[in-house]
Amino acid sequence: MRKKYLGLSMVFLVLSLVIFMSGCGSQKTSDSQPTKTEGKAVKIGVLPIEDNLPFYVAEKDEIYAKEGVKVELISFASAMERDAALQAGQIDGQVADLVAVALLKKIGTDVKIASIGLGATPKEGRFAVLSSPKSGISDMAGLKGGSLGISQNSIIDYVSDQMLLDKGLKLEDVTKISIPKMPVRLDMLLSDQINTACLPDPLASLAEAKGAHVLVDDTYKNISQTVFLFRAESIKENPEGIKAVVRAYGTAGQALTNKPDQYRDLFLEKAQIPPDLKESYETPTFSKLQLPAEEDVKSVMKWMVEKNLIPQAYDYQELVDPDLLPES
Repeated sequence: MRKKYLGLSMVFLVLSLVIFMSGCGSQKTSDSQPTKTEGKAVKIGVLPIEDNLPFYVAEKDEIYAKEGVKVELISFASAMERDAALQAGQIDGQVADLVAVALLKKIGTDVKIASIGLGATPKEGRFAVLSSPKSGISDMAGLKGGSLGISQNSIIDYVSDQMLLDKGLKLEDVTKISIPKMPVRLDMLLSDQINTACLPDPLASLAEAKGAHVLVDDTYKNISQTVFLFRAESIKENPEGIKAVVRAYGTAGQALTNKPDQYRDLFLEKAQIPPDLKESYETPTFSKLQLPAEEDVKSVMKWMVEKNLIPQAYDYQELVDPDLLPES
């Protein structure tokens, strides 16, 4: 009988050891598995503009790998194509503007702002209203009764309105002409087919270099920002991966700001700076990660409601996700 109990004891001992070793093996496997950030790649839609430069710097400096996240940068020729991809769930995030954020939400694509891209200070991401070389318009007063080339119902439309009003003009004093394609708008300005146009840098700087006159730019006041945004569904599915990408963007932006010369060639290539500006156009600087100011968001929402672009203003909390920012 004792031998029988001894045999049973040995069986239980062996089983206990198997369970224990199995538990240890499971723990070891769990520890060696990739973290959540190392799983599915986060897909970012990019355009050939300077706002997206931190994505490429993070790739070049292997910051994504340091953050333990896989990132796939997908290039698009136009914002329309990029936005369509975001709506279809083909990409997780992008850099756009506050007007685009509200329009995306209006059509049913829930997105959240993680941080400002460019525009935390007035010097970042300049827009300018310029007069054509032969127009004879040398100040904002001369714009009254003239034509202004813009892209209708866009951030450029918003910025133009704010600058006109700030400089004492009434919106009805100027005839707006919608010219969505910026290279076409630039050509029409330089060939005096329109009196004035609103353009972002580097096209504003190129127009000035070719004889156009800057009437006003938004470096006197913080009017617009680009913002780094993600699909709400992507955030829900991969919160740690999204946060890692945000951290990488911020780290890369600061590297650019601190050592612009180190990334000069990358900037000229990825932002497609016009050949005439390659020597003179400065590499952009990026502020630290931060959400747009609530008053700036409210101003854009108010304008969009007045333009009948959205039925009612979105609350600030509906548009931002403060949890995506790294802890300070």
